[in-house]
Amino acid sequence: MATKTAMITIAGRPNVGKSTLINYLVGEKIAIVSNKPQTTRNRICGIVTKDDTQFVFVDTPGYHKPRTKLGDYMVDVTKSSISDVDLMILVVEPIPAVGPQEKSLIEYMNAKKCPGILAINKIDTVEKDILLQVMDVYSKETDFVSVVPISAKTGDGVGELLKECSRYAVESPFLFPEDSTTDQPERQVMAEIIREKLLWCLDREIPHGTAVEITKFSERDSGVIDIDATIYCEKASHKGIIIGKHGDMLKKISSMARVDCERFMGTKVYLTTWVKVKENWRDSDFLVRNFGYRE
Repeated sequence: MATKTAMITIAGRPNVGKSTLINYLVGEKIAIVSNKPQTTRNRICGIVTKDDTQFVFVDTPGYHKPRTKLGDYMVDVTKSSISDVDLMILVVEPIPAVGPQEKSLIEYMNAKKCPGILAINKIDTVEKDILLQVMDVYSKETDFVSVVPISAKTGDGVGELLKECSRYAVESPFLFPEDSTTDQPERQVMAEIIREKLLWCLDREIPHGTAVEITKFSERDSGVIDIDATIYCEKASHKGIIIGKHGDMLKKISSMARVDCERFMGTKVYLTTWVKVKENWRDSDFLVRNFGYRE
């Protein structure tokens, strides 16, 4: 049987629902989500194999104006992910105005001569006449090959989006085994799950100044997995907040993370966490690379 593949970048401004969409497409949680912007930092591949076609969806960091070395890295990841793919999905909110982030992504998409689908997300939150206005303003920016209203949260319209994507699949051997859902190493998935809980549990700037390193990942003969993780933050005062009174906050974060780690791994997980301070690590090229954010 002849097989086909499609490499597809999912791009958009921060907090527009890209990671929620990729998780729905894949059918399990491979990209972390939160109600805070700039949740995704690395390029993450979600793999969907349907019959003779394999879709490789590339989830990218939200496109924004960078203020740190880490921010520079995230923007570079998004731009490089639009190069050499078969298709780009621009995910936007149902707002009838094209923002500067969307304009920049459209310009870059056109410069790379990459076909684009406009996916208007969160359609469960607006009336139909608003959607028509959104379609109108974006149609004046560029010629999208298709416009698909969706709700990444409920899955409404996602099947139609996948159908449109199949038009851009090219004859090729599958790039990954048929049962693959992501190209991320298990250690990276575990680190990202812990960082997601930091984003959910902590306020203001603190979670954005954290990084997670998995220092131990081993499996016992019984199948139980032991994970040691170090959470890095930028200030000593932040360390105290992350740990909490009597260690309560760190226990809460670790307990929530362990549940998702076990769900992903399909087995019992023992998770041990520590907190250390690395001042201003987001402005250090060395530390940004050291924490796994590499080109």
